[in-house]
Amino acid sequence: MGNAQSTKRKHTSAHPSTAQREANSCTSMADQKDRLDDFKVQTAKNTNFSSAQLRPHSEHSRDRTSKRLSTDSNGTSEGGVGSSTPVELTALEESFRRFAIHGDTRATGKDMHGKNWSKLCKDCGVIDGKTVTLTDVDIVFSKVKKKSCRTITYDEFKIALGELARKKYKEKTGEEAEAEVYKLIEGKTPVIAGVTRAVASPTVNRLTDTTKFTGSHKERFDNTGRGKGKAGRVDLVDTSGYVSGYKHQGSYEKKVTKPPMAKPM
Repeated sequence: MGNAQSTKRKHTSAHPSTAQREANSCTSMADQKDRLDDFKVQTAKNTNFSSAQLRPHSEHSRDRTSKRLSTDSNGTSEGGVGSSTPVELTALEESFRRFAIHGDTRATGKDMHGKNWSKLCKDCGVIDGKTVTLTDVDIVFSKVKKKSCRTITYDEFKIALGELARKKYKEKTGEEAEAEVYKLIEGKTPVIAGVTRAVASPTVNRLTDTTKFTGSHKERFDNTGRGKGKAGRVDLVDTSGYVSGYKHQGSYEKKVTKPPMAKPM
């Protein structure tokens, strides 16, 4: 008997009545309403929070693009030191990158090989053959680069230009000499050489004179020196029906066809 009553009380406590469930639901709804009111009050006070949440998507994308360009310009990762450097490149750095990627499809433009460094000094007029020679350029390159590297960075590039500037403009101060050298390089691009022309010499003239060709080579050109094409390389079969060397080819029709007889008056 006692066990049955205890089991009934447990069953009753495990399943609360409808009135209790309604009271609990009313209490939870009231709590939710209070929390919603508190959130509205805090949102109204903190205007910066609401404005940050309502920023359009275009502004976020613009911020990400400007940050990426900034990191690409100075070679740092996002959030790294120096990421606040302006995106715009100087004319000197633009020329440095153009010469750095010249002739190398895998180059990034952040470092420069010795070959491109020599070409830059030559194309921009830094080498004059008197005060600054190609040997001086190679010596300065080996001096400023790191021992374990074969390239120089933009900062090392400026140091190398300073060395050459003081050698090229001895009568000017260091800053003035560097400014003069910078003017020679700013805005310049690599010079691309044209097609190499044949050198006029007796040997070349003899080899290209078709009138002196012999054997089968002579048959490939006509009297004016113009090539015959396939007719000069392949023996073409004559399908006209005439014997080779026959001189009266095409005269049969003239013999057969007689002129019309004139009528008597």
